[in-house]
Amino acid sequence: MSTLLIDLKGQELLAEEAELLAHPLVAGLILFTRNFYDRSQIQALIKDIRRRVKKPLLITVDQEGGRVQRFREGFTQLPAMQSFAAMIRDPALQLITAKEAGWLMAAEMTALDIDLSFAPVLDLGHECKAIGDRSFCEEVEPAVRLASAFIDGMHQAGMATTGKHFPGHGHVLADSHLETPYDERPSAVIFERDIQPFQQLIAQNKLDAVMPAHVIYRHCDSQPASGSKYWLQDILRQELGFDGTVFSDDLGMKGAGFMGDFVARSEKALSAGCDLLLLCNEPEGTVQVLDNLKLEENPPHFAARQRRLQSLFKKKAFSWNELTKTRRWLENSKKLTALQQSWLDSK
Repeated sequence: MSTLLIDLKGQELLAEEAELLAHPLVAGLILFTRNFYDRSQIQALIKDIRRRVKKPLLITVDQEGGRVQRFREGFTQLPAMQSFAAMIRDPALQLITAKEAGWLMAAEMTALDIDLSFAPVLDLGHECKAIGDRSFCEEVEPAVRLASAFIDGMHQAGMATTGKHFPGHGHVLADSHLETPYDERPSAVIFERDIQPFQQLIAQNKLDAVMPAHVIYRHCDSQPASGSKYWLQDILRQELGFDGTVFSDDLGMKGAGFMGDFVARSEKALSAGCDLLLLCNEPEGTVQVLDNLKLEENPPHFAARQRRLQSLFKKKAFSWNELTKTRRWLENSKKLTALQQSWLDSK
């Protein structure tokens, strides 16, 4: 049962990496800036991966916009999510711009033969070091409206959506890349505010996947949400009725260290309810997991899990040349790049 998404060292696929990608436990990979030189190179790398690895691979990236954009030169400079509400005063224009950003981001990625960009961020607030201007807004209602529009654009381009970081990472200051954050607020506050974008978008059937946070919500559970049956099974699956894919956030992050070594982290995330696991920037840890992670051959949820995984592969795509000749791309690429530059100039 394929469950792991791994990373690559550089701008070419090494022989040993091709072997790892062919491993039965590997479901796909995530690309980073270190894998990118220019558009021609990244297209050649993806084509080489598809050719040499003889199975379907889910190829993913973080191409959110703003400071989290792995491919820049030769691509639209996508705006930070906070900029839609902060820089545009007309609420209707905010939604139009967010929708076009979601469409353009997804269209550019699918034109490269990338299946999934992990977006949108549904965290509320901008103070957290890990989130900042990646968040649409501090308040629930405008955040939901803007995220919904962004999602509509992604879906129009044929890309599945991933809401992150469930149940909300925006109100802890610590960066889960570097440590395990603790959210000390009462559970009622989290359910009244932070979880609302997830709950409302799930109810609207707009989220195809969810990524939980490496955050411990002390008044709710003793485990990080990424390894918590309470959050992933009791709340996400049962109370909110979510039937899509659950990705772990990167298990190589320091915030996941609370759960043990890399094998233990993987086991706990799977046991808690994650379908697919990200493990990045830890090549030795990746090998440890591939050598030691034991899975049931025919778990009860296997069919549902396979259905969820298949739904994540892109539905349609332009070639790059086709995309960049469309009126929609031509009209919006410059506008979105200008919005991002205005946002940077304002800070």
